[in-house]
Amino acid sequence: MSYEYNIVVIDEESVLVECGPMRLVIRAWNKKQPQIKLARQAAEESISYLERIARCRPLLSRPIAAIEDLPQDELALSMITSTRAIGDEDLTPMAAVAGTIADAAADWLFERGLTKVIVDNGGDIAIRLARGERATVGVRPNVGSRFISHVISLDSNRSAWGVTTSGMGGRSFTRGIASAVTVLAENASVADAAATAVANACYVEDKGVLQLAAEKIDPNSDLTGTLITTEVGPLSEEKRRRAIESAQEKTE
Repeated sequence: MSYEYNIVVIDEESVLVECGPMRLVIRAWNKKQPQIKLARQAAEESISYLERIARCRPLLSRPIAAIEDLPQDELALSMITSTRAIGDEDLTPMAAVAGTIADAAADWLFERGLTKVIVDNGGDIAIRLARGERATVGVRPNVGSRFISHVISLDSNRSAWGVTTSGMGGRSFTRGIASAVTVLAENASVADAAATAVANACYVEDKGVLQLAAEKIDPNSDLTGTLITTEVGPLSEEKRRRAIESAQEKTE
């Protein structure tokens, strides 16, 4: 399977690749010197990652509890491993797809000796830092807004980080009512699956919370039969508190 794609150099530090559902912004440095050529090569590599996952899509669209035979493809296996680690048996490995692709592109660059790499796959971010490097990530309380409420400062005490967000208004479906759930983990694949699970758990029944079956929103969804939140009206403080407590319990 092959995709049409577009790769654009945004500025002296950033390369954008758009391909089907994927929108990656790749930034890479070697001792503070931008590496646009390598970033562009990583963008081209990312297309092959998407194609590999597409070939495994029938397996990766199953609930994690229904997957017995493991695939040979390392990216598909990573998605399964990350999702299985979260513990929600009804999640499909597609819950980790964006983070897994971001990780793969970031690792490809880091393995070539670069000292700082940031790959942002639509808000699911993989970061790689050599000794002495730092990065900051802004947290948006509303996925659909550019307003930043907090900043996470990361250093090279760990070489790999993943920061991902899931919630209402994002490109992926959610069963919950949170506007945004941001998770920090050892890599973006695990963080992606975790953010999905926590956002799903942030739920409370109310007449103001409207849901539809996933297949009615997207006939190609891997979540057939799952109710997806489409709208959240005004909620009482009690209902909001209960939803947040449910999300906190899942987080712990």
